[in-house]
Amino acid sequence: METIFGNLQGLKSSQLKQLQRLYHQRIPGDRITTPEFSQRLAAISTEVNQPVCAYINRRGQVIRVGVGTPRQTQIPPMELPRYGAERLSGIRCIATHLKPEPPNEAALTAMALQRLDALVVLNITGTGFTRRGGGATGYVKEAYLAHLTPQESRTLITSPAASKVGESQIQSPSWNISPPLDLDDLADQDLVDLVENLEAEFQREFIAQEVDADHDRVLIVGLMTSEMTPLQFQDNLLELARLVDTAGGDVLQTIQQKRSRIHPQTVVGEGKVQEIALTAQTLGVNLVVFDRDLSPSQVRNLEIQIGIRVVDRTEVILDIFAQRAQSRAGKLQVELAQLEYMQPRLAGRGRTMSRLGGGIGTRGPGETKLETERRAIGQRISRLQKEVTQLQAHRSRLRQRRQHREVPSVALVGYTNAGKSTLLNALTNAEVYTADQLFATLDPTTRRLVIPHGETDQHQEILITDTVGFIHELPASLMDAFRATLEEVTEADALLHLVDLSHPAWLRHIRSVREILAQMPITPGPALVVFNKIDQADSETLALAREEFPLAVFISASQRLGLETLRHRLAQLIEYAVDSR
Repeated sequence: METIFGNLQGLKSSQLKQLQRLYHQRIPGDRITTPEFSQRLAAISTEVNQPVCAYINRRGQVIRVGVGTPRQTQIPPMELPRYGAERLSGIRCIATHLKPEPPNEAALTAMALQRLDALVVLNITGTGFTRRGGGATGYVKEAYLAHLTPQESRTLITSPAASKVGESQIQSPSWNISPPLDLDDLADQDLVDLVENLEAEFQREFIAQEVDADHDRVLIVGLMTSEMTPLQFQDNLLELARLVDTAGGDVLQTIQQKRSRIHPQTVVGEGKVQEIALTAQTLGVNLVVFDRDLSPSQVRNLEIQIGIRVVDRTEVILDIFAQRAQSRAGKLQVELAQLEYMQPRLAGRGRTMSRLGGGIGTRGPGETKLETERRAIGQRISRLQKEVTQLQAHRSRLRQRRQHREVPSVALVGYTNAGKSTLLNALTNAEVYTADQLFATLDPTTRRLVIPHGETDQHQEILITDTVGFIHELPASLMDAFRATLEEVTEADALLHLVDLSHPAWLRHIRSVREILAQMPITPGPALVVFNKIDQADSETLALAREEFPLAVFISASQRLGLETLRHRLAQLIEYAVDSR
């Protein structure tokens, strides 16, 4: 039995049968509709006293019948045929309307969300008669034909990430609505000609505006709740844009919403979900990134309603780690973190669980395990946890060997992109990879450094380790999986806490790093705060930092400013740390 969608309350069985018989109708392939089909649809709508919608494919087959408006009966995005920004979906909608007026914005928006070939709205008279032989007529007063049109004036926003955060205004989907038509004029419309011309225009626009095809086209969604300030919210969005940029995505748009608390099913409200879906379809987005962690059910609900992949902040960070890991230990820990994150989400992925096509959230050593059964992934996690434990033991033996030789050690810690690797290179002439990106280096690197002795001014040798960058609300799965790496911090005699003074949120970064250090199982050694990038900071910021942190050191690692002062202060720090053992 063919399914009828929408509001079926109060319908008689005879009326349901009339609706089901619409599935047996066939429209000529080159016609949008026929007078006979339109009148029949209008007659049924008059009898049930509700709008009725019929969805027809390009072969002229009725594939969906719904009782309600185009907005109420629209096809869920996940059930629509796959299409790109340069194509239409291959489906048209013939809808009845009880009032004599042109298509309203809700119906036109539904057309845009589904990227329909066309939308026909039949305004019905409320009367009519049945001809001898069963043909219905006289039920349609007038008809309107609507279709999408290309937006040649819209501009896609691309890198750099810093320009992506503001909620810029984009044009609404562009559509064309015909004047009132009678059914014969409507029947004369050539569907094939209309669709071919439209798709040719969409194709030209798509090629002209297309960004790098190897990059995800990303829409960021930010939710501001009552527990955060506007400044914190904007900082979070800026950081997320940088994370997406680092992961290789192009942010085309940012959508924001302010709510007292998150919506339990979809994080943002129902109207905002529709706006996200419409914006994603309008801009040709293939990935939506939320600025907070999502539950498996929230991801599933959002993907069903929006129709494209949805990931959260944690998944973006995991993707960056997957790209950055070089050593066996790093790859091991990335895979463990990815699998632990993925395991509860496997059941929720449904049709989208096969995600080997590439893009943010699909890379890394664990990507071939995405379609494996939950039990197999559990076994893999157990094996990786054992290997991480063995890795911990191995690193512990190396540290004991260093401690036995009584070589003091210092760990470089700090917020991601604070300049730790640049400082390590400047102090030791190491060749660690550096870039103006978040998490540019992942694997810890240890180098020897000669500094003056704190008292005798003779030379002494220490070990300095560049650790993975911290970030606020570091995902719990990463904290657990990277415990072997983070132990480099707790086992060091002292810490150099590097801070990017040129970043607007530098005070918040200091708090975030200290919060993560406080969660360590072993209390780290004494720390020296070192403010980096002073050549890029303004005088007011420098004055505030000197007032708040009078014992701090101020340097520019890239310009090699203040490094000699840092060496002497480092010697004093080591002497204090060793004496305090």
